[in-house]
Amino acid sequence: MIVNFIDYLRDRLQSVIYCCYGGIVLILIWSLTVDKSHAHTWAEKMIPGFWGLFGLGACAILILGAWWFGRSGIMTREDYYDN
Repeated sequence: MIVNFIDYLRDRLQSVIYCCYGGIVLILIWSLTVDKSHAHTWAEKMIPGFWGLFGLGACAILILGAWWFGRSGIMTREDYYDN
């Protein structure tokens, strides 16, 4: 069942991309309506969607760090212990 769903989304990739962009725009618009009087930092007060952007950046750094860490020696060929 999940394979069929993934194939369905893959066949309509452009629509999925537009929906994701629309979701981002809606979140940014919603973040403009949030009460920011109790914000702790300048970035929270001035940058719309700060925590969303922060989370996106943190995920990107985590993924790139894991990719680099994996390529630096953790990932080895399958017959490593045979030799």
